[in-house]
Amino acid sequence: MGVLLALTALVVPDYDAGIAFCVGALGFDLIEDTDMGGGKRWVVVGGKDGAKDGGRLLIAKAANGAQFAAIGNQTGGRVGFFVHTDDFAVAQARLVDAGVQFEEQPRHEAYGTVAVFSDPFGNRWDLIEPKEPA
Repeated sequence: MGVLLALTALVVPDYDAGIAFCVGALGFDLIEDTDMGGGKRWVVVGGKDGAKDGGRLLIAKAANGAQFAAIGNQTGGRVGFFVHTDDFAVAQARLVDAGVQFEEQPRHEAYGTVAVFSDPFGNRWDLIEPKEPA
């Protein structure tokens, strides 16, 4: 029996701020937002129309000092999140219009066009337009 990676947690200071970034700026769908009681919610975002062939994020509100300290540094300063697009220029413009700051100009690598940006919480992401398969 194999396993499937279902969710990756994105630790944020506030559920609604996480949703605003993931849905508003990135264009993900809000797949689930369930009240768990006691101020906790189960918030899942992912590919358009809930597509299961793309990754999904669990928006996780920090609940203690250690979790708050990890916001924006979940991967020790490395790029930890990767989003693909079929139109780099359009996706980058949408992100910039949403207030996202890119750390660099787009560069062309063997695997496609890429640029690093930071989310409002300090995490680093790659926006990638993969090259077409040969």
